Amino acid sequence: MNRDRYRSVFRPGLFDGRAVVVTGGGSGLGRCAAHELASLGARLALVGRRLEKLQAVADEIVAIYPECAGRLSLHACDIRDEERVKASVADIVVAHGRIDGLFNCAGGQYPAALRDITLKGWDAVVRNNLHGTFLFSRECYVQWMEQHGGSIVNMLADMWGGLPGMGHSGAARGGVLLLTETAACEWGHAGVRVNAVAPGWIASAGIDTYDEDYRNVLRGLRSKVPLQRFGTEAELSSAVVWLLSEAAGFVSGNVIRVDGGVPTARHTWTLQPATRSFPYDGFPQYQPPVTFSDLPSEP
Repeated sequence: MNRDRYRSVFRPGLFDGRAVVVTGGGSGLGRCAAHELASLGARLALVGRRLEKLQAVADEIVAIYPECAGRLSLHACDIRDEERVKASVADIVVAHGRIDGLFNCAGGQYPAALRDITLKGWDAVVRNNLHGTFLFSRECYVQWMEQHGGSIVNMLADMWGGLPGMGHSGAARGGVLLLTETAACEWGHAGVRVNAVAPGWIASAGIDTYDEDYRNVLRGLRSKVPLQRFGTEAELSSAVVWLLSEAAGFVSGNVIRVDGGVPTARHTWTLQPATRSFPYDGFPQYQPPVTFSDLPSEP
């Protein structure tokens, strides 16, 4: 395993003494954010359905940052289960004595046209992406942040103008946007900031979980991005870390788009080949998706 330390743009020790919860911390964007936060001194509570995936990430982190050995806790939890969420947040408070930040990264969806989505499929995606985000946010607020302040970052998507082919996820993420704005208003008096990140087409290993037809669609999307490339996990993580940090102390109810400008692309404008698009990848343990392995190198 590559044991190089995370090359974060933020100052060392930024999160010393602070505890951050990362749901979906066992893979992809959650794993990357966990590594960056660990590199900055955070205590971490990693949450996910499969304990073995969380343990693998924890082992990676401790191998690179031995000082994190006593600063990590793992919590197997289905974020759609209210009682399990309540219990998990209570366990996190006991393990760390505080909750300063929450990154609601857990979620999931699958490609399907609206006409083909069953109620069961719709319910599974909405409960995962919307209900789970609400439950973890509410419990972190009620059990700790209401009396101590904190920062919450929610996960959206490139859903602007609709999300054809993933309408269940689009509806859920739209709900998360309104949840984010509402919580920012209702919880601001307690010193709790609530924001969101909206990733576009990020080259995360999670892309490999889609079926072959949809992966073929994804392979052709790079040319639709004004920056003419896919994003990196580290580019998304840096936005999350900034929102969790003290530097964003007067930022609440906002969304940071991390999408290379996709929503600004117009059919009336032909995108020119990019020659100076420089990706940031501060995560040495990053694992590019196999789906993109046969594409020409990016500009």
